[in-house]
Amino acid sequence: MDFSVKKLATGAGLLFSRAVQFTGEKLGQAEKTELDAHDENLMIHADCTKNWTEKIYRQAVVLLQPNPSARIEEFLYEKLDKKVPSRDTNGELLGQYMQDAAHEFGPDTPYGSSLIKVGECERRLGAMEREFLHTSAISFLTPLRNFLEGDWRTITKERRLLENLRLDLDAAKARLKKAKAAEAKAAVAPDFQETRPRNYVLSASASALWSEEVEKIELELRVAQSEFDRQAEVTRLLLEGISSTHVNHLRCLHEFVEAQATYYKQCHIHMQELQKELGRGITATNRNVCPSSRSPILEPGSAVELHRTPPGPQLFSKAAQRTHFVDRKH
Repeated sequence: MDFSVKKLATGAGLLFSRAVQFTGEKLGQAEKTELDAHDENLMIHADCTKNWTEKIYRQAVVLLQPNPSARIEEFLYEKLDKKVPSRDTNGELLGQYMQDAAHEFGPDTPYGSSLIKVGECERRLGAMEREFLHTSAISFLTPLRNFLEGDWRTITKERRLLENLRLDLDAAKARLKKAKAAEAKAAVAPDFQETRPRNYVLSASASALWSEEVEKIELELRVAQSEFDRQAEVTRLLLEGISSTHVNHLRCLHEFVEAQATYYKQCHIHMQELQKELGRGITATNRNVCPSSRSPILEPGSAVELHRTPPGPQLFSKAAQRTHFVDRKH
């Protein structure tokens, strides 16, 4: 019990010391240990990688699953460590509705037979979309999410620990500076005319106490410096690993593009085949139309054509030529 209370008191004192140091730095009243330029650049590069990876991941999720309700459902299933239930894609649903409508209208009618063909093609497109979504989730989304939820959390944890150790180091430096100032003040020889003899002993005792305090703080400072340097090295190694993360994400990006190109290529092929099949169906329908329902083809100059066509200048001209020819013959 005493050990727990002592540990709690030590932790509270450490937090208070860090808070005082942090506040002093923000107010410009305390010195701050700065990292070297290399470490600062690594942190900036890491923050940039995290921010853009998060944006790319979120927008890719929206692209692959535009339905926000479905995204929330999938998120809840993942948090509960349960398998996401399988659902039909929009293309598969559309194809099913078209085929159901075709059976209602009659599969032998031109419209019904076309609905069956288009519905079957839409269902195939929906199945290919499902495969594309599955491939993209494994090869592209999962590595990005693993970085954000795994590697980046580790980096953030180590950076937070490094910041705490830096606060401890700077707090120790501030205490050492104050202790040395107090030691120097206590070590000043007192004035024999203005100082009572009893204060000589007190002054010497205070000087000895401050000397011990300085030695104690110097030891704490060396320990704090060692811990800070060790943590800085650990954090530096993690930040340098961002380069390998870029290489991994580049490979995942290539796989995503390949999956997307394959998906759109297959969709294009199926749609071209559907267009040809529908075109053949329209041609066959036109050929099967009853001849009696077609408009008769009238030869120029026939009796029906002359009857239906109102007389014009050309017709009167031809009649006049024939009359003139008959008169000359007689």
